[in-house]
Amino acid sequence: MKSILTTLLKHFLFFLQYIVYEIKYYLIGGQAIIDDLLNGKNNVCEIEDRSGQIAVVTGGARGIGSVLVKKLLQCNMHVIICCRDVSRGSQLIEKCRKNGIKNGFGYVYHLDLTSLKSVRECAAKISQDFIHLNILVNNAGIMFPPYSETKEGFESQWGVNYIGHFYLTHLLLPLLEKGGSDTSGRIVNITSCAHSVVNSIPFDNINMKNYFITSKAYAQSKLAQILFTIHLDKLLRKNNSNVHVFSVHPGVVNTDIFNGTILKIIFPWVLHYICKSADGGATTVLYPCISSKLEGKGGLYLSNCCITSPSKLTEDPNLQNMLFNYTMKVLSIDNFGKV
Repeated sequence: MKSILTTLLKHFLFFLQYIVYEIKYYLIGGQAIIDDLLNGKNNVCEIEDRSGQIAVVTGGARGIGSVLVKKLLQCNMHVIICCRDVSRGSQLIEKCRKNGIKNGFGYVYHLDLTSLKSVRECAAKISQDFIHLNILVNNAGIMFPPYSETKEGFESQWGVNYIGHFYLTHLLLPLLEKGGSDTSGRIVNITSCAHSVVNSIPFDNINMKNYFITSKAYAQSKLAQILFTIHLDKLLRKNNSNVHVFSVHPGVVNTDIFNGTILKIIFPWVLHYICKSADGGATTVLYPCISSKLEGKGGLYLSNCCITSPSKLTEDPNLQNMLFNYTMKVLSIDNFGKV
């Protein structure tokens, strides 16, 4: 009888925790939508000629990533789309050409962030084909799936949104440091205001498999991206690197990342009318990629093309160090960026 009561209590507490996270999401999401509406006038980034520069965009075949690819092509860049569906990436480039975007050069490489083997192979192919890079946009992501794991056993959102991009950044950093001398190399991590939903990272229970709350796991992965951004930029400054790192909240954007969520299933029209467009989200991401106003700066969190502040937790240097060292250990990396 006692064990039954204990189990029921655990289920009840889990249910309460789930409700708390749902409420937090709607409050934070509402604040973000209001911010997009109030500061939309600042969300402007003019297309600039960046002939000869090379950009990598993960998840560049759909959503915000696909619109960003179009904008980077308009900047006359070489744009490398890294995605799971290569045919979809190729179709995007063909569509750009048919729609009159004749500038730049487009390439499509296979990348499956649920597999570290795929990340290694993609990075190796890029390193074989290009002698330097100027921009890396870690854009690909998943949100609110049921519990599943990557090939290496990471919870899928943790693995795709954070671990895979951490590893890709490590492998491509040498090419970014070989980039042009006129402007600094840029690493842009796409995060979310949702990072502020969580107040810790459970290093002894990263996957949170028992009593899994998918919205909590998503927020945790986005918090990790910001902590990584700040720590890596500090590390690069110590090493006198010409590469800077940024994290970007693109806004609450109505893309297919919301597919399967309760809001899109029940109220799809709400997202259409109150959320930022994919073009608006891509503009926010383009800003740290090319803006001369950010030259020589890094470790920043941006929203609506403005420098703003993430949660206070992201400023904790101990947590930044713990996360970085933890990730280096699980990926068996001895010296970040040295491959």
